[in-house]
Amino acid sequence: MVVPLFTPEPCPFCDIADDRVVGRLGTAFAIRDGYPVSPGHTLLIPRRHIGSLFELPGGDLLDLLTLLGRVKAELDREHHPDGYNIGVNDGAAAGQTVPHLHIHLIPRYHGDQPDPRGGVRWIFPEKADYWSGK
Repeated sequence: MVVPLFTPEPCPFCDIADDRVVGRLGTAFAIRDGYPVSPGHTLLIPRRHIGSLFELPGGDLLDLLTLLGRVKAELDREHHPDGYNIGVNDGAAAGQTVPHLHIHLIPRYHGDQPDPRGGVRWIFPEKADYWSGK
């Protein structure tokens, strides 16, 4: 079964084969990222083709966030990460390359980066290190 979604132009998240789906809840589903940055990197995707988190109806948002929690618990059991980055690239200026909303759930592990402090702030390296007074 293919997750039924509709969009006016081809969208890689609107025609996901059922065998790629690792979780689903109501109007949301989860797949492993095709280009993972860490073991277990997962995408949470609304079935509705919508570009922005800020445009997602409340019920769909609730499904998406509830599924996020369930997938996190599954990754805890499967991969035993030491932390997570959770991210949404919302809009082209924010780096969104697929115009279908998706949340990245990225497991993090001690030692995967020499100094992970600052987390997502590293999208602006010159502003990331706020703790050392540089």
